[in-house]
Amino acid sequence: MKKITTLLVCLLFSAISNAQETRFIYEVMMKSNASDLSGTQKELSFLDVSGIRSVFYGENNYKRDSLMQRMRETRNFSSAEMGGLRSDIGYRIEKDLSEQKILYTGRIGRDQYQYEEDRKMNWKILPETAVIGSYKTQKAETEFAGRKWSAWFTQDIPLQEGPYKFSGLPGLIVKVEDADGHYEFYLKEVKKIAAPAMFVSRGNIVQLKRADFEKQMQKFRADPTSFMMLSGSRAGGNRGAAQADPNRRREMENRSKEMLERMSNPLER
Repeated sequence: MKKITTLLVCLLFSAISNAQETRFIYEVMMKSNASDLSGTQKELSFLDVSGIRSVFYGENNYKRDSLMQRMRETRNFSSAEMGGLRSDIGYRIEKDLSEQKILYTGRIGRDQYQYEEDRKMNWKILPETAVIGSYKTQKAETEFAGRKWSAWFTQDIPLQEGPYKFSGLPGLIVKVEDADGHYEFYLKEVKKIAAPAMFVSRGNIVQLKRADFEKQMQKFRADPTSFMMLSGSRAGGNRGAAQADPNRRREMENRSKEMLERMSNPLER
């Protein structure tokens, strides 16, 4: 009898563990260009949940990362393949729900940075309810990173989780959008996975506080070309040649200008 009970406990634990290996697929709507708020970019993102841990990332960014890894291994580089995987979700968010810890990892120029989120989301749960897709949801509001957000969560999926840095509600966030209508995350699909996505870190990740990350971002926006040249020289790259070559510098400046314009209305103000 004792052996049967032990077996049942093991099977139950295994079932719970497997059930928690889940991918939530969100469609992200972004109006990230401040000079053209009528234009909308859409991109799929994944929230992989495994027990008390999760990772949120852009589909194209993950495909690009995997392609780069394969190209390095085969030494067969294709700019055409890379060009079709441009992503406006070039970061990933990792959460540890037991420790209430959120880590942001992303690039500025050529460097990769990581910081721990130090702001808490104070949610106000409202009595308003709605059916979104097949889920019964309830509304909640918060102010975060310079925007006012409305979220709809469902207790049908009892995970205190959501896309991006959003979490802490008594159920999975099915939809969250800011009051200006510039950003929206909408749950499109849920499926089981064998394991969460793994990311290969190339080079060092600069660990710093969020305030220092924002200072680096301000420096990049003020003079992106100089910032990228400096980061390239720190990494031992060949960007010193660009300083001596006016054509290469002009090309870098044009790319930086285009990128900054495309991301001139960031999610976090």
